[in-house]
Amino acid sequence: MATVRNLKIKTSTCKRILKELHSYEKEVEREAAKTADMKEKGADPYDLKQQENVLAESRMMVPDCHKRLEASLADLKATLAELEEANEKEGPEFEDARSTITEVEKLFQTTEA
Repeated sequence: MATVRNLKIKTSTCKRILKELHSYEKEVEREAAKTADMKEKGADPYDLKQQENVLAESRMMVPDCHKRLEASLADLKATLAELEEANEKEGPEFEDARSTITEVEKLFQTTEA
């Protein structure tokens, strides 16, 4: 059975993964700029290859975060629905959960568009 404590945990998980996703997206931008700069300056081929590997690794983390965020969002929605069925609908935890759901869904809509 879902509890308010579970709702808080799942909300925090969603927020953490969302923060992670933004962090990886920024890292990809930063590493791409660094790689382009190294190519422009004619860096050592070995160093350039290593930098490209770093960039590829960062790029791989973005879809992984998306998958984890989708799973976490589904989990959060299920917990919220379960608590609402049990007539527990009020409190700051519920508002926080709803705003997190809205924020994550908005992110998915902009990504799909």
